[in-house]
Amino acid sequence: MRRRETAVAYTLLTPSLVGIGLFLVLPVFVVLWLSLRQWDLVSPSTFVGLRNYRDILSDPAVGNSFAVTALFTAMVIPVQTVLGLGVALLLNRRLPGSAFFRALYIVPWICAPLALGVVWKWMFDPTDGVLNAIIGHRITWLSSENLALPSVAAVSVWSQVGYVSLFFLAGLSAVPGHLYEAARIDGASAVRTFWHITLPLLRPTTFFILVTGIISSFQVFDTVYAMTSGGPAGHTDVIASHIYQEAFVDFRLGRAAALAVALLVVLVMVTVAQQLWFRRRITYELG
Repeated sequence: MRRRETAVAYTLLTPSLVGIGLFLVLPVFVVLWLSLRQWDLVSPSTFVGLRNYRDILSDPAVGNSFAVTALFTAMVIPVQTVLGLGVALLLNRRLPGSAFFRALYIVPWICAPLALGVVWKWMFDPTDGVLNAIIGHRITWLSSENLALPSVAAVSVWSQVGYVSLFFLAGLSAVPGHLYEAARIDGASAVRTFWHITLPLLRPTTFFILVTGIISSFQVFDTVYAMTSGGPAGHTDVIASHIYQEAFVDFRLGRAAALAVALLVVLVMVTVAQQLWFRRRITYELG
């Protein structure tokens, strides 16, 4: 009976396992294999060992891409997390029209990032853009070395706040109501209630949002490609944009694959660091 149940279980899991193997596991091994070779999509590939890794480690442009990506992440994650939490707290009050605003906030997240990038590029246009028309002053948002990355980061925050707020809203709905009632009876202020009840019980949700948010920020490409294409002078050249440049502009597939592997290693290290930091600070349920 147990063998029959096991066979049925694996039979039902087969489509998912095949999908994971073909579209997740296999591509990883292909990228690892490709990172050890030199290939321009035309000539036969040749084995070069670790040369691609040595090249990217000594390339200043690669270091700049990682630095730009880290700065972009530092701009986006704190702002979208705080704003998402604030929106969730407002929606959780169940004020009139809350259902409408829940749908409204999620619309930017479900739209195609490339399309949003094109729209925002027009809005940031120094001559015909809506923002400059409202301000009444000509500002070169996307061609300024100081404003280009913050502008792209602002668009990323705008598109992700709804996603973050929905997860925080789900976390807030799981907080037991009797805890708030006890806090009110004890005379706790709204700030103390939030700090000592709401925030600690939202740590699992916060952990998930931070991990997925950082991974998403390190992999951002569509918005940057549509708005700045990595310019000006590499000031928005995030790592995903640089991988695209190496692979499909310079046709150096081996270097692009090595960069992808390096990005994977960085993301794993960051995720593990977050896991270690949150491990003893997360409360999943009340004892």
